[in-house]
Amino acid sequence: MVVTSRRHTLAGELLVLQLAIVVLVLVAVAAVSLAQSKATFDRVEGRRVTTLAEEMAGNPLLRTQLVRPAPGETLAPLLQTTLTRSNVTSVTVADEHGAIVASTNPTLVGTQLPVDGPGVAQARGWSGELPVDGVRELVAQVPVLAEHREHVGEHLGTVMIGRVSPTVWQRLSGASSYLLAYLGIASVLGVAGSWLLARRIKRQTLGLEPREIAGLAEHREAMLFGIAEGVIALDPHLRLTLVNEVGHKLLDLPEDCVGMSLSDLGIEGRLYDVLAGTGGEHGTERRDEVVVRRGRVLVMNRMDVTKDGRRLGSVTTLRDRTELAQLERELGSFRSSTELLRAQAHEFSNQLHTISGLIQIDEHDEVVRYVRALRKHRESLDLTLTSRVGDRAVAALLMAKSALAAERRVRLRISELTALDRLEPMDSADVATVLGNLVDNALDAAAAPEHGSEAWVEVELRQDASSVEIVVRDSGPGVAPELAQEVFARGYTTKAAQGGDRGIGLALTRLVCTRRGGEVSVANTQAGAVFTARMSVGQFTDRETEEVR
Repeated sequence: MVVTSRRHTLAGELLVLQLAIVVLVLVAVAAVSLAQSKATFDRVEGRRVTTLAEEMAGNPLLRTQLVRPAPGETLAPLLQTTLTRSNVTSVTVADEHGAIVASTNPTLVGTQLPVDGPGVAQARGWSGELPVDGVRELVAQVPVLAEHREHVGEHLGTVMIGRVSPTVWQRLSGASSYLLAYLGIASVLGVAGSWLLARRIKRQTLGLEPREIAGLAEHREAMLFGIAEGVIALDPHLRLTLVNEVGHKLLDLPEDCVGMSLSDLGIEGRLYDVLAGTGGEHGTERRDEVVVRRGRVLVMNRMDVTKDGRRLGSVTTLRDRTELAQLERELGSFRSSTELLRAQAHEFSNQLHTISGLIQIDEHDEVVRYVRALRKHRESLDLTLTSRVGDRAVAALLMAKSALAAERRVRLRISELTALDRLEPMDSADVATVLGNLVDNALDAAAAPEHGSEAWVEVELRQDASSVEIVVRDSGPGVAPELAQEVFARGYTTKAAQGGDRGIGLALTRLVCTRRGGEVSVANTQAGAVFTARMSVGQFTDRETEEVR
């Protein structure tokens, strides 16, 4: 049998805590009450026994009998009367030497009077607590002085009257009635207050117990800081309420950024629009938005958080696509070769079908002319590329794009102004990345169905001592004027615009150009769009740059 321990509820824990506080308060109040009670007893009873002792010390009978032999028998009735009438504990009389001659406690007769200091022996009065026959009493000791004309002021003896101090238990029993009443009232108020407070807290915590809230907080921490994506939460006033470590790193945020607004953090432009949910085409919800931030290509998704019709804020996730972009750049040459082989295989298959058909209808002369035409076209293309493009990787890329363009019924032209020498491997890879992305984007735009057989794309490459300029023109519809300044920040491509997604081709192009100290821009002409990219070669530094708004 499995035994499960019962856990306390929030109301039970609050009740126990409040009752503990009430008990502690009552103990403190009781201690203060006992201290005050003792102080009051010492003050009031001290005055009373002092007054009684002074009255007895001034009694003529006591003065007369104290100097005679065996005064105890004569003074006993006086002491007993004083004890009964005044409700004190003890009445004692000592001679001038401090020996007790009469007392309501016979066992004290013949013993020395207990004193606290030499003042009593010197005919001085004193009051305070002293042990009398094993019991502590509040006593007053007053000297008996002679009134006889010849012995005025002579010390004849001492009168001591005592009152037993009540014990702690006696004081508590005297105060138990109101202490129990206070405890009962405090307990009732504590139970009612705990129940009301627990109900209020549970309404605010959605009915969750403290252990469940702690579990949710632990799970949230584990989830947020265990995932590989950045997470940023904003309140309705665009202040950061939560950000995990990946989000800190991707956006380069300060450690104390929680509680700060986007404006305080210096976030502007495209990144601000995505985080704030402004400037979108589909409301505040943003899906797969590409943002270039300080040398990183980020893909962001934003969702509003609402409850019961009330907007609580928003949550945005960030994915770093920079490594994928760099991998795409490194594999660009291999991908170009693959595309070239696939396109050439398709083209050769069509040409072989044509030759096979001509042979079957016995058009042998036409076959010869057709083969010569194909060879002339290939030689012309090879001659154009080899004479104008000295870098083999870039030339191979253009050859592959030419085959792809022919397959899509788009004519790819190499401008007569093209002139590119052999480049260093890193420079060649970056130029191929930018050129490939721009040509792909131009092919997507020019190959649209509404443009028919008039589609074309023209590439122009120019180089000087320290930079390369890439110009790609197409016969497509161009870029909308309102998007011309931010297509690179958005990761916009023609294909993505048609499919409703966002690509990273142009964002990667801008990233490469910016890292190399260059830029990329787009303009519209009557024939279509013109993309111009400039970058430095031979002096690449792998530094992160600020986002170009």
